[in-house]
Amino acid sequence: MSYSKRIANAKSDKYHSNIHKRGKVWDGKEKSKTSMSAGPWLLGFFAFVLVGSAVLQVIRTANSGSPF
Repeated sequence: MSYSKRIANAKSDKYHSNIHKRGKVWDGKEKSKTSMSAGPWLLGFFAFVLVGSAVLQVIRTANSGSPF
């Protein structure tokens, strides 16, 4: 079975266009264009809650007396 000239040329063109891309692997050093998933307002609120709860815990412990 012989291929038609059109099919043979299509396969040849596909091969020749791919020959220059071989061995090139994306190294991942490019910056991704995704934005931060948590904005600065959310991070600030999270820090406020953590610090506030720690301060309240210290105050509550100081008012209850030391266990020593």
